[in-house]
Amino acid sequence: MWAFFSRRLRMWLLFAIGAPILAWLLGRLGDIVERRRGPNGFSRVLHTARGWLRRRTRGPLSKRDRDPQLPAR
Repeated sequence: MWAFFSRRLRMWLLFAIGAPILAWLLGRLGDIVERRRGPNGFSRVLHTARGWLRRRTRGPLSKRDRDPQLPAR
């Protein structure tokens, strides 16, 4: 059935459904690693990846965290 979807629809499904699930999973894994071994480089990488994915999957109409160094649009 996946083959019958257009390429654009498949990409939209990956970003709309897959990316938030992956972000949640990375955050959860980072929490588990942090709980067992304390804060370390691997858990920080997992939390950073979660934040990166979350920022890209919130949608175009949500409030974004603005970089104070950049001029307002």
